[in-house]
Amino acid sequence: MKCNVGGMDRIIRIVVGIALLLIGLMAPIGMTWQIIALVVAAVALVTAFVHFCPVNAMFGINTCAGEKKQ
Repeated sequence: MKCNVGGMDRIIRIVVGIALLLIGLMAPIGMTWQIIALVVAAVALVTAFVHFCPVNAMFGINTCAGEKKQ
């Protein structure tokens, strides 16, 4: 897997992931919304920490500074 998530993109994913994690665990919302928030949080955090996002790869988006954009 080549890096396609870097810099500001990674920071945004971490912040959004933590916010959604807190919302999913603490907010008085319905069970369905809690599950959705937790799943999106998990995806955001995993893609931030592994520096790879399949959706970015599918659309040819690369925010890593060290990688050449094709």
